[in-house]
Amino acid sequence: MTDTTFDADGITLEKVREYVWEIPQEGNMRTPARVLASEALLEEIKEDKTLEQIKNTTHLPGITNHAICMPDGHQGYGFPVGGVGALDAENGCISPGAVGYDINCGVRMMRTNLTYDELQGREEELVDSLFANVPSGLGGGGIVEAGVDTVDEILERGVDWALENGHAVEEDLLHCEDEGVRAEADASKISQKAKDRGKNQIGSLGSGNHFLEVQRVTDVFDDAVGDAYGLEEDRIVVLIHCGSRGLGHQTCNDYLRKIEQQHQGLLNQLPDKELAAAPAGSQLAADYYKAMNAAINFAWVNRQLIMHRTRQVFERVFDRSWEEMEMELLYDVAHNIAKKETHAVGVGPEGRPVRDGDAVEREERELYVHRKGATRAFPAGHPEVPKAYRDVGQPVIIPGSMGAGSYVLRGGENSMDLTFGSTAHGAGRLMSRTQAKNEYWGGDVQDELEQQEQIYVKAQSGATVAEEAPGVYKDVDEVVRVSDALGIGDKVARTFPVCNIKG
Repeated sequence: MTDTTFDADGITLEKVREYVWEIPQEGNMRTPARVLASEALLEEIKEDKTLEQIKNTTHLPGITNHAICMPDGHQGYGFPVGGVGALDAENGCISPGAVGYDINCGVRMMRTNLTYDELQGREEELVDSLFANVPSGLGGGGIVEAGVDTVDEILERGVDWALENGHAVEEDLLHCEDEGVRAEADASKISQKAKDRGKNQIGSLGSGNHFLEVQRVTDVFDDAVGDAYGLEEDRIVVLIHCGSRGLGHQTCNDYLRKIEQQHQGLLNQLPDKELAAAPAGSQLAADYYKAMNAAINFAWVNRQLIMHRTRQVFERVFDRSWEEMEMELLYDVAHNIAKKETHAVGVGPEGRPVRDGDAVEREERELYVHRKGATRAFPAGHPEVPKAYRDVGQPVIIPGSMGAGSYVLRGGENSMDLTFGSTAHGAGRLMSRTQAKNEYWGGDVQDELEQQEQIYVKAQSGATVAEEAPGVYKDVDEVVRVSDALGIGDKVARTFPVCNIKG
């Protein structure tokens, strides 16, 4: 390895500038691929198929400028987790594999006026009550069990349905990405099997890496932005991480099978069948986009109901109303999503992909921006940032492991030019779930977190805790440092776990 190249199993990355590495365009690649990482993170990223997957992504029709891998990148289904690909919405395609099975897996953070001192001594009571009242784990069971008509309403109306039914207040919608609804959603494009899987899971965490975590703010790095976000040191916040449950998984599976049947020609052009895509302008592309948006709405309602139930638990434990505790939604941001967005795209001589430093003309194009395990990170002044935050930039929430803390960032000034307005979504896995269960014992992990860090963890099984042990993840501090240095997501605050419930 030299200062300007990085070699990993036959793939050579050239250093464009600090923390920006490029896999040059060759063969049937339509663009170069870029990895945003320090050398320490690259050493971890190369351990699985992430680099091969981000290179394969450049074969998708209509991909624009670069395929991008974030600092938390790791191997996924076809398209790497931590991947961003912007595909021309007129002449490109849309790929369910580049969105993921858990459509709109995402995070929301709720701030409070409680201090850590007020919570100390009540950790076990709080974690037990949250665990008893917020459904988690595999299979069914939710806060709301709905008939088909209600599921259809949720799919098409998003968090507005929760507002009308007493599970939200108006401010919740205003502090959610897209105000909690994708208007392009069409419930008729979701299969009955998917609806049946989702109807008794509305308001549930599920399993895997999903969690509800009570945290304390340990550091505020930018006082002005922290003030705009309502974050102060030693205050308690709640972080919720989950998605569209079985409904989203079934929807992804349904459309992958349809693509295999209807667009085999395009599929045969791709180096990995898991990148299966529907051509832009086709009926299947239109149907998938409508179905995906419906699943996005379902996930937003899922997180909203969990937040509403969490408010009720806090009311009982602290014997005061959630309004008195100022339990307000800071922001909800989606991962695993493809959205039609308009971006200024660089056009080089003869239409070739552009590199940093090239003389570039820019033209506005509508793109399907795929963010799989990546977070939208729009900067200050962007019209899609909620009015409350428009002067400072969109809140970005990056969870770490349950022993390492999390971060709140703001959309950076360089995000639109470098990453189509995106940054990392978490720490990123180092180990597979199988390897984690071989190396860790859930009960030991729980005991160590409680004894050494005063973190109280409760889960449906010890295996789940083992799968999510702190050592299973990359260093979230390093992931955030790279994001901050590149100016795609700027550090605002750090939080640290107090209580955690998992499936």
